[in-house]
Amino acid sequence: MTSQYLSDAVALLTRLIATPSVSRRENAAADVMEETIRSYGFVPHREANNVWIDDPQYDPARPTLMLNAHIDTVKPVATWTRKPFEPLREGDRLYGLGSNDCGGGLVSLLQVFRLMVGRMRTYNIIYVASAEEEVSGKDGFSRVLPLLPPVSVAIVGEPTGLQPAIAEKGLMVIDGVAHGVSGHAARGEGVNAIYEALDDLRFLRDYRFEKVSPLLGPTVMNVTMVSAGTQHNVVPDRCEFVIDVRTNELYRNEDVFEFLCQHTKSELRARSFRLHSSSIPREHPLVRRCESLGLMPFGSPTLSDQALMPFPSLKLGPGDSARSHSADEYICVNEIEQAMLLYMHLLDGLCL
Repeated sequence: MTSQYLSDAVALLTRLIATPSVSRRENAAADVMEETIRSYGFVPHREANNVWIDDPQYDPARPTLMLNAHIDTVKPVATWTRKPFEPLREGDRLYGLGSNDCGGGLVSLLQVFRLMVGRMRTYNIIYVASAEEEVSGKDGFSRVLPLLPPVSVAIVGEPTGLQPAIAEKGLMVIDGVAHGVSGHAARGEGVNAIYEALDDLRFLRDYRFEKVSPLLGPTVMNVTMVSAGTQHNVVPDRCEFVIDVRTNELYRNEDVFEFLCQHTKSELRARSFRLHSSSIPREHPLVRRCESLGLMPFGSPTLSDQALMPFPSLKLGPGDSARSHSADEYICVNEIEQAMLLYMHLLDGLCL
């Protein structure tokens, strides 16, 4: 690997940081990706703000490996001490929104695609830069998936400290409503919807799911938002709350939802069931290859576009998940370099 590829990766990431790409507003970042890919001599495809490259030597008789990372970011939190959209290099660190999640993986995998297309392989390789990952949006990976060739396995470049996450928790968001009857607080009239919700909130706080995953631990749920009342002297007739559920691979989102409906009296509505827990078998050749290089498979508590992939996949990328969605986010240039080297070692000689 030449230093030029590392230089190209850092230059692209610097440009992307300076191009705001909060979820559902990634147009300019997708333009940057298209332009950069063309400058490398490839023909990019685009659907909405998803950009991808097919293998120039694509052979339908061979299995296909997909390299994937997302171009969107969360909104910057208020506690940034630097400017989130102004890339700043301090020593080995490159600061900026999206640098760690997941700009490092995005640019590393693109350079690895450039390097691998010219090498002898027994598999096809495609590269997909997807949109709306942070919001699991309908115009993100789900929109581009039907346009891709059949994929056998994928590497998702989320920040994992360059260790393979071979399973990740699913996500289900549930909106709850407890109903009451409004009345004058001074006369003690009505039925207080907040009190009606208390038993359900206590159950949601205290219940523990029995099946614990060796990789992902327990399925957990948290009430993360509560809203009720219009003013101090009116007994509220409605109490709304939101439940964040993180499922392991031993529970389906639909089954957890049905269980909660049976054990609560509030009205519950799941926003979606589609973000299931995902995993790749330990005996898969890609996982075996990781282990042969001394990498340590683990289970990840965070969600990614893996949840939308109907084929085996693992997360493997530079950076630290603890830096994601935080103030003064950064990636180390050395982490990008190490990621590119690791990806090349992993893919050279890989048999799928």
